[in-house]
Amino acid sequence: MRIVLIGFGNVGQGFAEILRDYGEQYRRALGFRPLLVGVATRSRGVVYHPDGLDPAALLDAIASGSLHNYPDGASLLRLPNADALIATAAADVLIEASPSDLQTAQPALHYCEQAMARGWHVVVANKGVVVQGYASLSALARQHGRQFRFEATVMAGTPTMMLGLDALAGAGITRLRGILNGTTNYILTHMESGMSYAAALAEAQRLGYAETDPTADVDGWDAAGKAVILARTLFGANVTLADFHVQGIRGISATDMALAHEAGATYKLIATVTPQGGNVQPVRVPLDDPLASVKGATNAITFSTTLLGDVTLIGAGAGRVQTGYALVADLLALR
Repeated sequence: MRIVLIGFGNVGQGFAEILRDYGEQYRRALGFRPLLVGVATRSRGVVYHPDGLDPAALLDAIASGSLHNYPDGASLLRLPNADALIATAAADVLIEASPSDLQTAQPALHYCEQAMARGWHVVVANKGVVVQGYASLSALARQHGRQFRFEATVMAGTPTMMLGLDALAGAGITRLRGILNGTTNYILTHMESGMSYAAALAEAQRLGYAETDPTADVDGWDAAGKAVILARTLFGANVTLADFHVQGIRGISATDMALAHEAGATYKLIATVTPQGGNVQPVRVPLDDPLASVKGATNAITFSTTLLGDVTLIGAGAGRVQTGYALVADLLALR
C-alpha cells in the first residue's frame, strides 16, 4: 500500500514511528506492507521516492530541522510543495495530517479532493476536513470507488468511529455523550483536588497537553468540531459548528468543583450529540456516571442505543503515537 503523507508534525511523526517500529511485524503477522512513498510539509521540505522512504531516516531528518536533510539517493525527488507531490506520486492512499482549520479546512480539503481525483483513498487526522468537507469527499469517494476514512479525528486511536459505524451500526444509536478533549479533562481533574483553573492550565501547558494559546481547547471548540463529525457521520445530520451551543471551562472555579463534590458530582466538559445537533458545555456529572471516573487527559464517549442501552468507550484521546495508530487502523480497513 503506497502512501503519501501531508503533514509531518506530531501525528505524522507518530505514524512514521509506528512504521519504523512495527512495520516488519505488520508484514509478518497481517500480510500488510504500508509503504510511505512521499511526505510533504508546509515549510520543511517535500520528498518522494517511488520505492519508499525510510521512516527512521525521515524522523532523523525532521529532528535535525528539515526533510531537506533526508539522504540523497537514486530516484529521490525533492519537490516544491504538496500539490506537486500529489501530481507526481504513484500512490494508493493520501493521509492528511496537517494542522486543522475548522473554519475553511484549507488547504487540506483541496489536497484531499486532488487525491480523490487521482483515484486514491483518503485518510485524515485533520478535523477541519471532515467538518467542512464530509459530504463532498464522501460523494467523491463514491464516484471514484474509493474510501474516505477519519478515525483519527475523534479520540485519537481509541476506535470511536469504527465502534459507532460498524459494531453499533444496527443497535439504534439515539444519543452520544462524551469527554472529547483531553486538555480540559486534565485541567478539571486537577481542579478537583483544589487547584485553581489558572494553575491547572499552566501545568497542562508545561506538560504539553495545552498549547500556548489554549483557546480551542478551553473554550470548547476542539470538542465541538469532534461533535460535528459525530453528528454528520453517525446520524447523517447536516450540521455545522453554528448548530451547537458551545461553552468552555474558563468560568469553572475550584469552589464550583468543591460544591459539586459535596453534592456527589464532578464537573466535566461534555459534548452531547443528537440527530438534531447538540452542545458542548461544563456539566455536573454524578459520580456514579461512567464519565465521572475518567481522569487526566483520557477521553470517553457513551453511546445510548435502543438495543444495548448505554455503551461507554474509554481510552486515549491524544498523543502522537496514539493518533498515529488511528491512521494505521484506517489503512488496515482499506485492505
